Amino acid sequence: MRFRIFISVAIIATSLSQAFAQKWPSDLWHDGKIVLLEGADTLAGKVKYDLQQDLLQYTASNQTIEAFSAKKVLFFEIYDITVHKYRSFYSLPFTTQSGYRAPIFFELLEEGKLTLLAREAIVYKSYSSIYYYGSYSRAVLVYRYFFLDENGSIVEFTGNKKDLLELMGKKADAVEDYIKENRLKVDEKYDFAQIVKYYNSLFGT
Repeated sequence: MRFRIFISVAIIATSLSQAFAQKWPSDLWHDGKIVLLEGADTLAGKVKYDLQQDLLQYTASNQTIEAFSAKKVLFFEIYDITVHKYRSFYSLPFTTQSGYRAPIFFELLEEGKLTLLAREAIVYKSYSSIYYYGSYSRAVLVYRYFFLDENGSIVEFTGNKKDLLELMGKKADAVEDYIKENRLKVDEKYDFAQIVKYYNSLFGT
């Protein structure tokens, strides 16, 4: 029994230390640029974003920090060294479930016949352990995906692959074969972008 308690305490302590050590997107500064809604100037410098608050921070060469809400930003781009990629974000009007409509930030993952957008969120998930009774919670980064249609409407993706294939109509069989051949997953961010990119390629240029 003492051994089991010791293991349980060790697991919880490890989980807590990982949680405190975790760097979330809102903690990181990136090299980037910002295009404001008003004014022609492009701001270039260090950029930090928080999609949960829809807030953008910018550090100029004189080390002063400015903050901008999604209402004031048209577009921003960063080079994310954690994934070694340029990432682009747009401020787009979105209607929440409560009916409130306001601009919020979306990351552009793929653009074309079907445009794929994403937003990040930090949520707490419960995990069980074989070493002790009960469960523990841990903060994790998750992605919500959205589709932008040709009319400018933004609809959240259900996360169901069947719903995705239905959306792709006559191209569904080709896309499903592509997913299987490349072992792609719709719940993996860059896999999902690759799937949508392939679907768009079926329509040519």
